[in-house]
Amino acid sequence: MAERVVEVEGIELCTESFGEPSDPPVLLIMGTGASMLWWEEGFCRMLAEGGRFVIRYDHRDTGRSVTYEPGRPGYTGADLVGDAARVLDAYGIPAAHVVGVSAGGALAQLLALDHADRVLSLVLISTSSAVPGGRALPPPTEEFTRFVSAAQVDWSDADSVIGYQVAYARVLAGGRRPFDEAAARGLVRRDVERAHDFAAARNHDSLAEGELPPAPLSSIAVPTLVIHGAADPLFPLQYGEALAEQIPEGRLLVLEDAGHGVERVDWATVVPAILGHTGADRAD
Repeated sequence: MAERVVEVEGIELCTESFGEPSDPPVLLIMGTGASMLWWEEGFCRMLAEGGRFVIRYDHRDTGRSVTYEPGRPGYTGADLVGDAARVLDAYGIPAAHVVGVSAGGALAQLLALDHADRVLSLVLISTSSAVPGGRALPPPTEEFTRFVSAAQVDWSDADSVIGYQVAYARVLAGGRRPFDEAAARGLVRRDVERAHDFAAARNHDSLAEGELPPAPLSSIAVPTLVIHGAADPLFPLQYGEALAEQIPEGRLLVLEDAGHGVERVDWATVVPAILGHTGADRAD
């Protein structure tokens, strides 16, 4: 296991792999604005110990991947989708099982629509449909909305950024479980210190505006597992339910009391679910 900066089509992306390259490949796509560190090492190792070759990577403008001037990204959301295929190219992998969380789940859907031959199966965690339309869904919780509207952060000051990110992680956790502030602060601090320019992650905020998906979600023809927390404050559970309904081979796993993201307390449930879903003996 070691970080590896790959260059494909002139784009430098920082990656890290776990496990044996001969095992079934699993590509992890984190949400926009977040580096690969949010796929925690222990989680990746559990998947690798289950017989998977696991790859995580930093999006552009996060971690140690190519970084642009804040406010001037020079790329689109479609480029972030393409980066997932670029990572597979760099590892010589024709197709992989793809796991995405939050906006990374939307990128995974678009990858399955635009590069269908690269995706063996999908796992979509704490995410929403990448395709507009469908049934009406509830807004984020009042607590989440209040936090977003009131939060203030100085992106040039590391302590201010860390404080904001930890507070944001607390809100995303959903409030039904004790929040491990020490663990969250340690992860955020590593993320901030590791980045070329942490403020550049804000370039992701408006990338999806004006972009249309290539086809409806009903076009996704691979087995899809939707994992969603019952206490998700950003995308309430109805988002996961709707997503599983829209994809022909979709099924839903609900995590009781879980918020938004992949929490350590849920690894014992999520990892076996992913291994079962991506295994050759998967039951349809």
